[in-house]
Amino acid sequence: MDANRRLTRSADRILAGVCGGIANYLGVDPTAVRVAYVLLTVLTCFSGILAYLIMWLIIPER
Repeated sequence: MDANRRLTRSADRILAGVCGGIANYLGVDPTAVRVAYVLLTVLTCFSGILAYLIMWLIIPER
């Protein structure tokens, strides 16, 4: 792991770049993160929407 890595929103975005940024940070496919996010959102009675909005506000843009 690179010590200088930072979590930022991705330019490869569908909505705000949050899932793409998390995928870039973890080194995984953005589609896998997006699918996992949708599944977790549906399975937790859509509480993932609030989490996404919060991450959109606190994760800086690249």
